[in-house]
Amino acid sequence: MSDKPAKDGKGKGGSNKLLIILTAVGMLAIGGGGVFALVATGMIGGSHAAEKGPQGPLLVRKGEVDPYAPKGKEGESAEAAADVEGEGGDEYRTAYFTFTEDFTSNLRDSNSLIQTSIACSTRRDGRVLLWLKKHELAIRSKVLAILADTPEDDIYTVEGKDRLQKRMTTAINQVLIQKEGFGGVDSVYFRTFIVQ
Repeated sequence: MSDKPAKDGKGKGGSNKLLIILTAVGMLAIGGGGVFALVATGMIGGSHAAEKGPQGPLLVRKGEVDPYAPKGKEGESAEAAADVEGEGGDEYRTAYFTFTEDFTSNLRDSNSLIQTSIACSTRRDGRVLLWLKKHELAIRSKVLAILADTPEDDIYTVEGKDRLQKRMTTAINQVLIQKEGFGGVDSVYFRTFIVQ
């Protein structure tokens, strides 16, 4: 009879120790996973976004110097010759890029041709302007495809021209994202618009 209680007591003690060890391991795993999640999301241990720095060209406020401003004549920045900006209106300055040549294309399901010259605007730093110049050939190809896919009826209405401008803006940004990882073009503007 003395052996039986000793075996039962010894068996319960082993089960309790195993239960305590498993509980401790489980709590460590849960706690470690929680800490990992907090670090990964940046809630503790610093933010990963701060390590990477800003993504893409930055917005440039009026009056700020654009470190990427394209160079003008005689080594001056293009901003040096710019007009004085007003205090009202947009918070950010707007820079423009004009494509060097006109775009001429047929229209979808029509014998008519369209000839237009366009410019783009950006509120981002000068890298966008540099990328527009660098990738002008790829952008030209996309814009010509859009013009060729435009119905003739669209070019005679203000709403149709607005849709065309938005399609061009989207296409130009897609080319820049594909080539440089960032778009940055806010709008496309018609400088000339002739239908024949």
